[in-house]
Parts: sequence; structure tokens; C-alpha cells
Amino acid sequence: MRILLAGASGMIGTALISSLRVRGDQVVVLVRRPSGGPSEIEWDPESGTLDPSVLDGIDAVVGLSGAPVGKLPWTKSTREEILNSRVNATRTLARAIRAAREAGYGPSVFVNASGVNAYGNSRPDDCLDETTQIPPFGGGFLCDVVRQWEKAAKEAEVPGVRVALLRTGIVAGRGGAFDRLEMLARFGVAGRIGNGEGAWPWISLRDEVGAILHILDNHEVSGPVNLVGPTPASSSDVMRAVAHHLKRPYWLPTPTWAVKAALGPAAEDLVLIDLLVLP
Repeated sequence: MRILLAGASGMIGTALISSLRVRGDQVVVLVRRPSGGPSEIEWDPESGTLDPSVLDGIDAVVGLSGAPVGKLPWTKSTREEILNSRVNATRTLARAIRAAREAGYGPSVFVNASGVNAYGNSRPDDCLDETTQIPPFGGGFLCDVVRQWEKAAKEAEVPGVRVALLRTGIVAGRGGAFDRLEMLARFGVAGRIGNGEGAWPWISLRDEVGAILHILDNHEVSGPVNLVGPTPASSSDVMRAVAHHLKRPYWLPTPTWAVKAALGPAAEDLVLIDLLVLP
């Protein structure tokens, strides 16, 4: 396939490109500067600029764009960046896909990033699958982000286009959230966070990439897809595993009040979550 990729420089994007090229797919990446050759296409997601004609000959589009949610503190401008970087990029892709299909060409599948925060930040009594209702209110900041993010992606839902939404958990790999967890362990402060019982939906980077390849290849898959590992884990399980991997002690608990004091509004959405998400 010939695949157009947004967000190619991130942890998931970098790993995905390698896997796509190994199996013989051609990858074209979107860049926010003048393109450096046929494998790059310039765009401006902030202004919604992407010429639909560049999608002629593209079989699939994968959108992984978004500012890191781990940028702290969550000031008003940071929240706006987290939201707008996702919604603007996704809407730009979706509208270009729609315009291309209406002109008689363009991709047949749009795979776009999303998050398990679709289900809120704490639902200790629920087992969450793709049919679970998204909270209409009270789900937290990231839940609202995901709701708008997925709505933007669905603008590409026209005849002939399959749209899949990657509701991804915490990705275990080099980069992203696990870098921060490893940093805590290296300084010897890995331990129980809060009560340690909250379910942390996680997935390995290898499985994340494998799932995206599966979705690209299988025409039956559309709509929201939960990308999480098959073995549920609590926050204590994850922190203990990180400490063990780095041969560091797992001993120093961090009470809930300290987490909230350190992270502010981000604590509920990033660390004190309790979501038993089923793959």
C-alpha cells in the first residue's frame, strides 16, 4: 500500500514506519515545512491546509498527530495546545479525504489516533469495551478532548472510506509516558501511587504497531478499537514491573494528596485513573 502518515516523528509513528517499510509498503509523511522529496508532503494543520489532490494514489491515511499530554503543568494554553493539535490536524485530514473521495480518488481507509480516556478517568465498576457509552459529562479534560478528536475523524466517513479510531492505552516503549515512570524508578521513588488499585490500561509498542497494521489490512474493522494489552494491570503492577526491569526498589508510596499537589488538574486524567479497558 501507499500510506500517508501524520505524526511520523513520534514514538508510535517512528516504529510504524519501520514496520510498514519492512513489509513493502510505501510511506509518505506529512511535514510542516517545504517537502524534501517525493516521500514528503507539506501541510499546515493549524490553518487546515492540505491539498486534497495529494491524496491521489494514496491507499490509506494514518493520523497520529497531537501535542504530548505529559507537558506539565496543564495551564490554559497547554490545554488548548493538547486539544487543538489533535482536532485541527484530524479535521484537516478528514476534510481532505472527503474532498478527494468526492472527486473520485483518494484513500479507502482512515486510521486515526484516539485514547482510552474516551471512557472517562475513573469507572471502577465497569469493564469497558468498544460498545461502552462515553460519559456525557464529568469524564475529565482528556475525555472531552477524545470526544472532539473522534468527532473530527468521523468527518471522513463518506461512502468508500472506512474510519477506525485507535483508543490507545499507556504505550510501553522508549518514549512517551513510560519514560517518566522509568525516571521515577531510577531515582528510587517507584512505589504505590494513591491506593495503587486503579486499573491502568497499557499496551506494548510492538502490539500497538501490530494492531495498526491489522486494522489497515482488515476491511471488517471500523469505528472505535481498544488498543490495550490482554492482561489487566493496576498502577501498582505497572510501577512494580518498571522498578523490577530497572533493578530498582519498589517501596516508596505516593499518597493521593501528594499526586494532586504535584500534578494539579492533570493528576485525575493521567495518574489517578481507574479504567479496566478490554482489548
